[in-house]
Amino acid sequence: MRALVYDIHGNLPAFQAVVDDARAAGADRFLLGGDYALFGPWPAETVAKLRDLSGATRIRGNVDRWTARPDEAPDDGLIRAAIDACRKALSDQVVNELGALPEQLVIDGTRYCHGSPISDVRSFTPAAAGGDEELLGGVSERRVVFGHTHLQFARRTDSGVELVNPGSAGMPFDGDHRAAYALMADDGRIELRRVAYDHEASAAAMAERYPGEAWAERSARRLRRAQMCD
Repeated sequence: MRALVYDIHGNLPAFQAVVDDARAAGADRFLLGGDYALFGPWPAETVAKLRDLSGATRIRGNVDRWTARPDEAPDDGLIRAAIDACRKALSDQVVNELGALPEQLVIDGTRYCHGSPISDVRSFTPAAAGGDEELLGGVSERRVVFGHTHLQFARRTDSGVELVNPGSAGMPFDGDHRAAYALMADDGRIELRRVAYDHEASAAAMAERYPGEAWAERSARRLRRAQMCD
């Protein structure tokens, strides 16, 4: 059984809760879908945990790319300040290692990417919005697993491709504070799961670790509200 874990964002307690729940459910492999450290209170500790996780395969998310190559990040003061803090927390070796991870992989007929097969920042919506085929980019796989939007859902496109977003382990945006992830059974069945953890403690840690930083205050609001608020 494989656990599909995306968008951890430096939230170590949430990640640990997901790992513990997945192991208890029988998972012996992990697919980690990117966005590991940036915007969270424990960037270095979280990366150390995922690097030590046995049975893990990793791909790169957009914030891993931004942290390694800040010139590719949006020209946004909060994002740039968060990147600077994250780079200071991680060694150059780790920053470069995360930035060099593959953008996507195909394992046993399932394509794993961060945003979509054509982009790590453009992604699918919970309800079909007419752009699915463009975002698929002509891939041949009949299942695509992705993250980026921090919204947990599964649906099929008009062409029959199964889209699976396990949701965000570290910073959900669907109003549910619980860490989100998915399990894939050996027969291919997908189960979307949620795990409770102390999200308030993670939000409080933002202010403790990065006092007065506007980007950290925004992350704390997002953790408290489980929504993409400014």
